[in-house]
Amino acid sequence: MTTASTPSTPADVARTEPVRATDGASRTGTTLQYLRYVAGKLGGAAVSLFAVLVTSFFLFRIIPGDPVKAMTQGVPTSAEQLATLRRQFGLDLPMWQQFTDYCAKALSGDLGTSYQFHAPVGDLIAQKLPATLLLTGVAVVLYSALGLWLGTRSAWNHGGLGDKVSTGVALTLWSVPSFWLGLLLITVFSVGVGPIPGLFPTGGMESGTGETGFAYALDVAHHMVLPVVTLVAVGYAQTLLVMRSSLLDEMGSDYLTTARAKGLRDDAVRRRHAVPNALLPTVTMIFINLGHVAAGSILVETVFSWPGLGGLFYQALSVPDLPLVQGLFVVFAGAMIVMNLIADLLYPLLDPRVGR
Repeated sequence: MTTASTPSTPADVARTEPVRATDGASRTGTTLQYLRYVAGKLGGAAVSLFAVLVTSFFLFRIIPGDPVKAMTQGVPTSAEQLATLRRQFGLDLPMWQQFTDYCAKALSGDLGTSYQFHAPVGDLIAQKLPATLLLTGVAVVLYSALGLWLGTRSAWNHGGLGDKVSTGVALTLWSVPSFWLGLLLITVFSVGVGPIPGLFPTGGMESGTGETGFAYALDVAHHMVLPVVTLVAVGYAQTLLVMRSSLLDEMGSDYLTTARAKGLRDDAVRRRHAVPNALLPTVTMIFINLGHVAAGSILVETVFSWPGLGGLFYQALSVPDLPLVQGLFVVFAGAMIVMNLIADLLYPLLDPRVGR
């Protein structure tokens, strides 16, 4: 025999509906909190970008040297011609007017015209950007993954031989200047020392022999080995140390003891519980590293003659080519601001306590 269901009474409805209303209000409040958090972060990013524009304009104007004289070096030029060039590039205008013109153009996407190359700065950056993204993008992916993996294992087995060795090597390589390490690798593996033959090119992105397809990809990869190794060797230590420190802070938590008490294996406790909760500071580091992808590494690209934005920045500083230097600085800093903003917006999704 089946029993008929008892109809809901007004008391039952009264007991359940306020809970639903409370749940809806809670979700609405959480959404509003997140929107306020996003608005604050967007406002902070806008202020930072304006500060970058101000800094890029005034910072590079204290560099010694006259751009017009640098451009005409070795060419007989009269005072009238120098004055014409200064007027042509707007260098004869008052400083405040140069600044307002620069900000107006930059906000509209016009970064000016290079003194040195007589081409739009945006076009020059677009030409060199792929080479930098290739080199530093590969390096960032490799040293972020390596730092996370080694940092996790160093923390989980802290105090052991592996932890001491990996941490000591990381600290040593982190303290080594990247350009010095690059020169050392060129000396040993490009020029050759003793029984070690020269295995890799000394610089550049390709051999220039006209390869296409897979042969060209192999040629570029061959040229990338030493600069990528240099960037990875210097860069992975920071991710390792941040991940190690974060995981060590989590290892004494009660929830890990509870997970072990439920019978979970040590590997599962680390992978499912400890590492996800220790990732928050490391997420910041990874996104900062991604911001470095646009900037590349000026010193490493210069040492290895890599045709990217780093080498272009070095060329622009040598003149000084003010529009090109300013444009590159804005791109470098803007990439960092955007990546930091993305990391900030992801925080509440990883840890709901953030932003409340």
